[in-house]
Amino acid sequence: MSLFPVGTLFSSPFAILNAVGLMAFALVGASKAIREEFDLLGIATVGLAMAFAGGATRDLLVSRIPLVLQSTTEIALGLGGVGLAVVLSVVLSAPDTHPVTVGADAIGLAAFATTGAIVATQAGVSAFGVVAIATINAVGGGVLADILLDRAPFVLFDGFYASCAVLGGAIYWVAGATGAGPGTAALLCVTVTMATRVAAVVLGWQLPTAQQLGVRQG
Repeated sequence: MSLFPVGTLFSSPFAILNAVGLMAFALVGASKAIREEFDLLGIATVGLAMAFAGGATRDLLVSRIPLVLQSTTEIALGLGGVGLAVVLSVVLSAPDTHPVTVGADAIGLAAFATTGAIVATQAGVSAFGVVAIATINAVGGGVLADILLDRAPFVLFDGFYASCAVLGGAIYWVAGATGAGPGTAALLCVTVTMATRVAAVVLGWQLPTAQQLGVRQG
């Protein structure tokens, strides 16, 4: 089985964004586990789950062996993110809510929404498939991390989190459908996803709940 060589990390949009997303999400997941006072194995487990679950699900949906099972580089990048989270926990009082971690989460979301859209487009799925796989790639790891932390998945009640990945995936498909090259489509997806997530955090954007819409409870 061939390995994913380190030299390819900077040879394509997918490789670059996949590397960034892995480290960013491993850092975020590990920071959440540190807050819950998990031991080092637990910290690594949650961090790597957040880094890999979305991409593994993406790969299974397009009928290919998950990249994490082919690549020692992927594991190294994930462990690097976990290690960075441990270092930050030493120098920061609340690393899971620090702007560095919040920013890493936005970066990981944008990177993985884009890698999901790239893989889905290469697999020849429909427009809905591109958006769905981009979103699953972006939020799947966070869902599993929250389950391991014994709490409701963050994506289900933070209205402008998964929504950002949906927008990014849609922009990627539209860009490709109108003749933009893969690099341009990837740049647009990253920009839209990250910009909307940062704006949502700064401005407190939320999708309305049923209660806010005036729906009566039975």
